[in-house]
Amino acid sequence: MPWLVIGLWVALAAVMVPLSGKLSSVTTDRAVDTLPAGAESTKVAVLEDSLPGGEDNTFVFVYHRATGITDSDRAAVERHYDTLAKRYPPKGQAAAGEDDDDEGTSTRLSTDGKAMMFNLDVSTAYGGPETIVGPLRDTAKDRPAGLELDVTGPAAIDGDMDAVFDGIDLQVFLTTVIVVTVLLILTYRSPVLWLVPLVAVGVAALTSMATVYLLVKGFGIVINDQNSALLTILVFGVGTDYALLLIARYREMLHHHENVRVAMVHALRSAAPAILASAATVVAGLLCLLVADLNSTSGLGPIGAAGILCALVAMLTLFPAVLVVLGRRVFWPAIPRFSAAVQEKPGLWGRLGTAINRRRWMATIGSVGILGVLAIGLTGNTGALREQDQFLSAPESVTGFTVLRQHFPELGGQPMTVFTRPAYQDRVLEVVKNTPGVAMVVPGQTINGWADISVFPADAPDTVAEYDTIKRLRTAVHTVSGAEAIVGGPSAENLDTEVTTSRDEKLVIPLVLAVVLIVLGLLLRAIVAPLVLMATVIVSFAAAFGGSVFVFDTILGFKGIDYSVPILAFLFLVALGVDYNIFLASRAREEAALLGTREGMLKALSATGGVITSAGLVLAATFAVLTTLPLVMLIEVGFLVAFGVLLDALLVRSVLVPALTLLIGRRIWWPSRLSRPTAEPPNGPLARTDGEELALQR
Repeated sequence: MPWLVIGLWVALAAVMVPLSGKLSSVTTDRAVDTLPAGAESTKVAVLEDSLPGGEDNTFVFVYHRATGITDSDRAAVERHYDTLAKRYPPKGQAAAGEDDDDEGTSTRLSTDGKAMMFNLDVSTAYGGPETIVGPLRDTAKDRPAGLELDVTGPAAIDGDMDAVFDGIDLQVFLTTVIVVTVLLILTYRSPVLWLVPLVAVGVAALTSMATVYLLVKGFGIVINDQNSALLTILVFGVGTDYALLLIARYREMLHHHENVRVAMVHALRSAAPAILASAATVVAGLLCLLVADLNSTSGLGPIGAAGILCALVAMLTLFPAVLVVLGRRVFWPAIPRFSAAVQEKPGLWGRLGTAINRRRWMATIGSVGILGVLAIGLTGNTGALREQDQFLSAPESVTGFTVLRQHFPELGGQPMTVFTRPAYQDRVLEVVKNTPGVAMVVPGQTINGWADISVFPADAPDTVAEYDTIKRLRTAVHTVSGAEAIVGGPSAENLDTEVTTSRDEKLVIPLVLAVVLIVLGLLLRAIVAPLVLMATVIVSFAAAFGGSVFVFDTILGFKGIDYSVPILAFLFLVALGVDYNIFLASRAREEAALLGTREGMLKALSATGGVITSAGLVLAATFAVLTTLPLVMLIEVGFLVAFGVLLDALLVRSVLVPALTLLIGRRIWWPSRLSRPTAEPPNGPLARTDGEELALQR
């Protein structure tokens, strides 16, 4: 039977592994794909795509010299513009209602005389930003000595962002493999055992990538580079956790059963229910994302669920089969021997349980106090992170915006696009020019029943002031009856993303809480215990978020929290954090049926403490891999989840949950039979026969 299972997986891998390499071909980071179809900026992007040559990529060339622009500088800028304009013919016309210092051209000289700039709109027919920005910068290298140039603008930022994500899947995969390998070697100190879970999880990861590729092709699910990286982290972290739990039970059963197959059957019967409940909780939480409006967020639901299910199936079939084939020798040099009488030693976790039992109130108050202090960090800078602040090391496109703001303060924002019906273009133009916060207006072409207008805001990109301008502009153009005017552009897309995410948080977070609570209730067959566990997870999340905000703001100097971080961190920390409580509480309930609640919790803590802590360290380390990437958003997600998992595994599950259970007593299982005094046996050690154990497991 084990060889049959392995053979089936080999056949499956032969089909799925080639498909896994195609996942990167279906990833997309375009706002038109991630935003909901009803968003105003999405409608603008769709219209831009319908224009001849497709949507434009807007680049801004900013030339500057500290001592002032010279005649040779000016000639070089004009030459660069003429060359690029011929290579990429512009669609726009002269500015409306503006005094241009450089009549006859589209270059502008700053009022301080120290900088020149021009915009260049390049059709997507010439390629994406990542393929264009390099050649554009190379074209402008021929310039007088001392004349500095920064190529910036929305498309340049997109190009630099794409460069960050270039090869990120392979980097995350290899780094995660190395991290998990080191942790498994340290955990088992065996030359062979570490390799078995690593191979099984690796197969699960490749299978999940192929599965997600098929889901994207078959159902049109949106997957971006961020979600692709998170898929790898999830599968490796969760899959390794399942392996650690199963190995712990298998090693335990090898002491009681001479036949390795029988020992594995008992290990699966004992560990599988908790692992299944854990997977069900995470999958249910992830699928709650399907109600989100943001396509990248809703897409993470089935993507993550597919990854968890692949990890679950691999670790409950392939992994046990390989262990059985290898036999006891896989544990060498610490081979578990069969013995009729196995003496249990209290160990570190047994001593910790005894200490908590003696000082229940102190353990509870102390744990809550630590969590409360960490939560104070939520009073720090939790403002939205601007797109320009996403980079760990600012590229040319970001520094260029700073230079642009210094020398052209009236053109410091990202250009917006307004579409209107041609018959109403003049009226809309007048309304746009009179909107506070608008610095310049450039009417564009009229085609396919629409006229486009480029609008330049006066405020810096992705600031509250610029967003207020966008809102005022939308309100103003909507008052022109019959114009059907809509406002889009990069900053408008960021605003719509922020608004949509805020709406999604209000819908997804309560739904995740409700679903996880129901799963806990069904697993533990109680009401009080699930409520207590959920309360500890929520408090743990607040503490992890607060502590992380302090680190981001005070130590790392980040300028805000990315809009996607709260909802992603909440989902992972609630769904994954409650896993450890499931492993502990399910074992405690099992033991409580024979030993009583107090002794049951103490034995559960002693039996699961080591393995759950190891699992928490592995999961935290896999998410910490994201902190090695040069993007602030991924660093924030990785650090926050890693810190939260450690907090949950080392403090909440190890101290707070046992202390609360010991304080509440048997009432923790209300209204199940275990909550009644007659249901509990006397406290104290109680021998358990194989028949009783099997009956309990069933």
